[in-house]
Amino acid sequence: MDYLSVLAAGAAAWVFGAVWYGVMGKAWMAEAGLTDDTMNKKNVPAFVGSFICALLVAGMTRHAFVTAGVYAPLSGFISGLGLGLFIAAPWIVTNYLFAQRSVKLMLIDGVYAVSGCAIIGLVLTLI
Repeated sequence: MDYLSVLAAGAAAWVFGAVWYGVMGKAWMAEAGLTDDTMNKKNVPAFVGSFICALLVAGMTRHAFVTAGVYAPLSGFISGLGLGLFIAAPWIVTNYLFAQRSVKLMLIDGVYAVSGCAIIGLVLTLI
C-alpha cells in the first residue's frame, strides 16, 4: 500500500458517494430539509471538501491497515466495513440524535459511510 492506493481509495469512495446520493438525492434532500430551490448543486467547496475528507479517511485507514498487517482484499473489505459500521456510522448517529434528525437520514448517510469505508478498505488492498 502506498500513496497511490490512498488516492485511488479516496477517489473510489468519493465516486461511490456521487452515485449513492444521485440515487438517494431526493430522499436525502427531503430528510435534510432541503429543496431544489435551497440546494446549491454547484457547491464547489462541498465537492472539494468531501474529496479531501475521503482522502483523509483513506490515509488513516491505510495507516491502520499497515500497522495491523491487513493486506488481503477480503480482509481489507471486512476491516473497512467494520470501521464504517463501528466507528463512522455511530458518530453520524450520535450527531443526528442530538440534532433530532430522522432515522431515515441516519440510514442514508450511515449506509454511505459504511459502504465508503468498505470500498476504501478493498481498494487499499487491491493496489
